[in-house]
Amino acid sequence: MGIAKSELILNEDGSIYHLQLKPKHLAPTIITVGDPDRVDQVTQYFDKIEYKIHKREFHTQTGYYKGHRITVISTGIGTDNIDIVFNELDALVNIDFATRKPKNTHTSLSIIRIGTSGSVQPTIPIDSFVISEIAIGFDSLLHFYDSHHVQLPDFSKALTNHLDWDKNKSIPYTVSWDQELGEKMLSKPIHKGVTITNVGFYGPQGRVLRLPLQDKHLNKKIASFKYDNKVITNLEMETAGIYGMAKLLGHKAVSMNAILANRYSGDFSQNPKNTINKLIQYTLKKIIN
Repeated sequence: MGIAKSELILNEDGSIYHLQLKPKHLAPTIITVGDPDRVDQVTQYFDKIEYKIHKREFHTQTGYYKGHRITVISTGIGTDNIDIVFNELDALVNIDFATRKPKNTHTSLSIIRIGTSGSVQPTIPIDSFVISEIAIGFDSLLHFYDSHHVQLPDFSKALTNHLDWDKNKSIPYTVSWDQELGEKMLSKPIHKGVTITNVGFYGPQGRVLRLPLQDKHLNKKIASFKYDNKVITNLEMETAGIYGMAKLLGHKAVSMNAILANRYSGDFSQNPKNTINKLIQYTLKKIIN
């Protein structure tokens, strides 16, 4: 008996429900971006685009960069969307849609996030790049899966103790990059860092407009944390979910972060589009090398 129609949802044309993709539309190397408009920002460098589809915040283009077939897909903001995108990407390569059963042979995808982020350390300036060696999820996504075997519990425990973590918040989880893919993407002047994945942009990242915070010192405590000679470098909203889901599903993942804000100094990039373009070009060149 195959996976029920209510669990593996397919559209009338046989495509996967949210992404509206068929297996033939997917390349083995995938770039994820948060902003749907950033898909075009990546594929402007492609030699050829063979397929495009838009549905909700999920915009996908598959094409060729210097002979390498690559899919670029937008996830929107947050790990709730990462849950959708990664389950459906995996289904496209590891489930037979005709029989609705997992395939006998597993296919592993290489997934690279190109995203924006804010640093919490004075040594990581705006317009620089951070590759996430470790990611810490302040969301609860991985707690809904049998995921203990992919987590780094000692790291999480040390952090929650340091932060005096409020018991009403989700317990942080910690996961690491795929080392092989990460080392491939890493070279100077990229910073290797520890990334926190937040559940929001304002209060959860310590920003105050009109609402007071539960812990107004949270970002200072985050910046002062040190474990195993590693410090937290930056904040964003998807990486921990990406690393966790990739490890659970048997895919390789790494997160490339364009630092547009420095929360220590209060500065923001004067030309964020240019910074993102530079990271895109760097990432594409690393993919093909």
